[in-house]
This record gives sequence, C-alpha cells and structure tokens, in this order.
Amino acid sequence: MAVPDIKEKWSATINTVTIGATSEQGGTRSSTVSVGGAGGLGALSFEGPLGNRPAIAVEVWDSGGESLPAALREVYGDSLNSAADWAKKAVEFGAELICLKLQGTHPDGGDRSAQQACDDVKAVLGAVGVPLIVWGSGVHDKDNEVLPRFCHVASGENCIVGTITEKNYRTLVAACLADKHKILAESPLDINIAKQVNILASDVGFALENIVIFPTTASLGYGLEYVYSIMERCRLAALTGDKLLQQPVLCNVGFEAWRAKEARGSDEEVPGFGPAQKRGPLWEATTATNLFQSGADIFVMRHPQAIKMLNESLDEYYGPRES
Repeated sequence: MAVPDIKEKWSATINTVTIGATSEQGGTRSSTVSVGGAGGLGALSFEGPLGNRPAIAVEVWDSGGESLPAALREVYGDSLNSAADWAKKAVEFGAELICLKLQGTHPDGGDRSAQQACDDVKAVLGAVGVPLIVWGSGVHDKDNEVLPRFCHVASGENCIVGTITEKNYRTLVAACLADKHKILAESPLDINIAKQVNILASDVGFALENIVIFPTTASLGYGLEYVYSIMERCRLAALTGDKLLQQPVLCNVGFEAWRAKEARGSDEEVPGFGPAQKRGPLWEATTATNLFQSGADIFVMRHPQAIKMLNESLDEYYGPRES
C-alpha cells in the first residue's frame, strides 16, 4: 500500500527583515543580519524552506551589571562596568546583534537621562560593528522621551527599536519612520493583541515588513509549554496567509531563563540540580532550542556556553554559521 503524503503545504512565508546598515547603505555597521523567510515550522525543512538562520543577539545593559547572577558576572568580569566593553565581550562570545537595554533610564533604576542613553549608544556603536537592538525601560513616558532621541542619534544605522504596545506606539513609530529604523512590537502572549499592535502601527504609516514581533516568553519550567503553543499558533496563521502575523519573532531568552531559581540559585538553594556554572547555561540553551522549534527568529541570550550550545543545535539544520 502506498504511504500517504502527510506533509503540510503552506501558502505564505515569513517576512524577511534586515537589521543594520553598512557604509554603502548609509550606516557604519561592518555587517548586517537578515531574519525570517521561513516557509514552514522551525526545523521542518521537508515542508518548506527554512529561511534565514535565526540570529543570536546578546543582552547588554547601560548600567546595573552588578545585579546579574554570579555565573554571568564570572564570565563578563569588569566589562560589565561599561556598555561598550560589555558589547565587545558579547561579540567575542558570538553575538551577531547587540541588544542594548536601557535599564538605567527606568525612573526606579537610576533615571538616567536621554543624553546619557544617547552617549551609551554612541559608545556601543563605536565599539562594535554588529547591528543594534535598542530596548527601552518599559515606562512609557520615559521611553517616549529617550527613544526618539536615540533614533535620531543612530539615524541610518537601521536598528530595531522597542518596544511599542497597543497603548504606547505613536511617538516611537513616528521616530522610527523619520530615522528609518525597524520596530519591536510587544504583546502579552495574545494573538489578537499582537495583531492589534501591528494594525495600529500600520494605520499610522509603518510598514508591516519592518516590524519584528515580541510576544513575551517564559523559560523552561515556567510556562514554556503555553508560550510554545501560542507561538506555534501564530506561525501557523502566518503560513496560511495572515499578513498581520508574518513578522519574524524575537524571544528574550536570557532574561527569562536567568529569572528561574533553578538557573540563578546557589548550589545550596537548589540542591541536586548540579553546579550553577553548568545549570544556568543549560537552562538558557534548553529554553532557546525549544523556542526555535516554535518559530523564533532572534534569540536574545546571555551566557557564552548557552550561545555555543544553541549554535550547535542550529548547525544541524543550517550548517555551520559563516564566519
């Protein structure tokens, strides 16, 4: 008896988004990164093209590195005292993108000024050649003050800037339109809200092709199964033609994984889970590889060993990353 063909056939692909601009493109980056382009679910190459290899961004803060778990402080050392030095170390660890989080601009976390944030961005742009993701504090009023200033300072660099939400999008959309950046659209693991944020940005003139979705995520043991199901449903809708969900997806893996007590806790706090130096990177890498299967296109990572393990997993599907 003939074996039936049970492969899915998809009618659409994920948008390709390019981040960064070289001198020929009006920027100063030594490289650009393209994500998206998949014509099927993660790793299922027999159903459609895999698209571009998912990109690894490494998280860098403008200040506050001393609060990271010990296992991370050990590998970054004194570079945590400077966003530029931290970014250099991140590139050594395999960062294709730097995700600069403006933690210090939060009113309760230092309340650094827009000028200080711009100085940090300039320092990072001067220290590394990879493209940037710049992430605000999450406080709407402060982000509306800081991020447009950043957009102007980095005009021409084609960064991803975020985040916009359904309650706070107009100011940042206008700034990204003026200075030609991509946007990171945030939603709380809700397909309808994710679509609504994209609709709002599109209604004020921002192209859907220049948006990256951040659906929020969770780590291993802390709701990963639910996150996986929502992301998979979004990807399935995109592949069947929903243009409001055909954007590449960014997952904030490092932040979520290192919040877990099993990753960041001391050996005494989580007995039986092994040494913290191995436990944390494994928690982060396992979270990332699961999210790859559900359709993630950009991973924001922290630990070099987790980055190494994720790259080894991606190599099985895409081949070794080009140097």
